[in-house]
Amino acid sequence: MKERKKQLKKEGKPTNVEEDDPELFKQAVYKQTMKLFAELEIKRKEREAKEMHERKRQREEKIEAQEKAKREREWQKNFEESRDGRVDSWRNFQANTKGKKEKKNRTFLRPPKVKMEQRE
Repeated sequence: MKERKKQLKKEGKPTNVEEDDPELFKQAVYKQTMKLFAELEIKRKEREAKEMHERKRQREEKIEAQEKAKREREWQKNFEESRDGRVDSWRNFQANTKGKKEKKNRTFLRPPKVKMEQRE
């Protein structure tokens, strides 16, 4: 209120402020109080919504991490179970290739047979 009076005095206007009247002062205080409470309520709701979204995101990340770990364990299990088959397959392949195949006797490239030109 004092600031408002100073401002009016600087501007050269009368220093009668609405809040000088006790009834108007009560109304102004009430309005200001309601505005502050409304702002606080809005901020509280925004904060709660933000926290809720953060909890939801963390929960989804946790679930995703659990699913990823489960897929990794499953892959490792399948990999371990199929190891014997892979090793046996490789050993069979190695055993078969020990007997070297005979190389074909390669001759150098032969030119095509010459065909005589026929005239009509």
